Amino acid sequence: MSAFAEVVLPAIRWDAEKGFAPARADIERWLKLGVGGFILFGGEKGAVQALTRDLQEAAHGDLLIASDLERGAGQQVQGLTSLPPLLALAGLGREAVVEAATITAHEARSVGINWVLAPVCDLDIEPRNPIVQTRSLGADAYDVAHYAAAWTAACQAAGALACAKHFPGHGRTTLDSHATLPVVSVGRELERDLLPFRRAVEAGVAAVMTAHVAFPAWEPSGVPATHSRALLRDLLRHDLFFSGLTVTDALIMEGAKGGSSEVEGCLRALRAGCDLLLYPRDPEAAIDGIESAARSDRGLETHTAQASLRREEALHRVAADTPAPGALAGYAERGAALCQASVKMLRGDPPKVRGAVSIEIVDDDAGGPYPLPPRGAFAGELKRLGVEVAAKGERVVLLFADVKSWKGRAGLSADSVARLTTLIGPATPVICFGHPRRQLEIPGLGPVVCAWSGDEAMQRAAAQRFANG
Repeated sequence: MSAFAEVVLPAIRWDAEKGFAPARADIERWLKLGVGGFILFGGEKGAVQALTRDLQEAAHGDLLIASDLERGAGQQVQGLTSLPPLLALAGLGREAVVEAATITAHEARSVGINWVLAPVCDLDIEPRNPIVQTRSLGADAYDVAHYAAAWTAACQAAGALACAKHFPGHGRTTLDSHATLPVVSVGRELERDLLPFRRAVEAGVAAVMTAHVAFPAWEPSGVPATHSRALLRDLLRHDLFFSGLTVTDALIMEGAKGGSSEVEGCLRALRAGCDLLLYPRDPEAAIDGIESAARSDRGLETHTAQASLRREEALHRVAADTPAPGALAGYAERGAALCQASVKMLRGDPPKVRGAVSIEIVDDDAGGPYPLPPRGAFAGELKRLGVEVAAKGERVVLLFADVKSWKGRAGLSADSVARLTTLIGPATPVICFGHPRRQLEIPGLGPVVCAWSGDEAMQRAAAQRFANG
C-alpha cells in the first residue's frame, strides 16, 4: 500500500455488455495500492449500488466516489432521474435549481456516490465555445453566482459533496481542453468570471475542479491553471479563501499534459496546489512517480499529507446515512415535470398535431466514441399519447445537437446543415435537442422548439409539448 496513493482517483467505466466485470482486476490493484477514491462513468442502478458497496468494504479507509451528474444522477446511472441541463434549470429559476440539486444528491447517495462533480460555474459567454454551452448556468456572472451557490448549498444539505468547476473559468475558450490546451488572453475581465466560484466558496463548496486552460495574463509561463501556483495557491486559496479540496479535471485530457508526460503533469499539478489527481490514464505510474519524486522533495511530501487531511475532512462532511428508499419517492415524477417545464419555443408558433406524424432525425451527435441515448423516446412518447407515427405523416425534424467533447466545435457540422436544408419546408417544425443558439443555424422560418439535450427524458418532454401544442 502506497502512502501517496490517496491523492489518485482512477476511473471506472461501465461496459454495456459486460458491466463492471472488465474493470475488476484493475480495481483490485488500485484498492491494494490505497487510492483515495474513484470516478464512475455509467452503470445500472443495482450494479452501481453493489459496486460502491464492494469498493467501500474492500478499501483501507472511506473512499470518495465521484461522478459527473450535471444533469441529474440519471446522466450516469440507468434507473435514476435525468434532469434538464443546468442552463435550462437556471431559466426556470432558483427553486428549480435547488430542487434539481436535492434530487441529484439524494439519488447519488442512494447508490453510494458521495461526490457530485457539479455545479459548472463557467459562463456561457462565448458562442464558439465547444464544451460549455448548456452545461453552464448562464451568461450573466451575477445570475450564475446566485444559482451556483444555491445548487451547492442544496446538494450538500442533501448529503453529497459538491464541486465547483472549472476554475478559474472555461467559458471564454474557443477550443476544447479534451483535445488541446486552450488559451484565454483576458486580464481584468477574468474577475467577472471568478464571481460564481467566489459565491460557491462562500456557500461552503467542498471542492473546486481546475481547468486545463492557460491564462497568460495571470500565469505568464503559459501552463494550464491545473499547473499554476499563481492561480491555485495565490488566487484560489489566498484571495478566495478556499480551504476545501482542489481536484484536477480528468488527466486523460490533452490540455492536462502541458507539454509533459502524464507523470510529470501529475507532479506539476500537486506542486501547484492540487489535492487530488482525477482520472489519470495510468494510475500506478502516477503513484510510482509521486513516491519517487517525494523522496527528494519534502515540499511535495508535505503537500500530499495535507491533501490527505483535506480528503478526510471532506469525507467527514458527507452524511453518514444514505437516504431511505421512501425519501426518493416522487423524484422521477418531479424530474419529468422539470423537463417538461424547460421545453420552450424559440421561433414561430407552437406546432399543432393534425394527424399522423412522420419523424426525420438529423443527428449531429453521431460519430463519437461513446454510446448515445436511444433516439426512439420521442416517437415512443407520441404513440403513448395517441399520436400516430407513420412514414407519410406530417413531417417533424428532430435535431440532436448536444455538447460532446469529441466534436471540437460549438455549431452544427456542414453535413447536418445540408440535411436540415433538404428536410425543412416552410412550416416544418424542428425540435432542437441543444443550445438555443442552434436556432440560428436552422434554415427557414418554421417553428423551432428547444429541448436542450438528447436524453430520453428530454425527448419525452418534447413529445408531450409537441402533442399538446
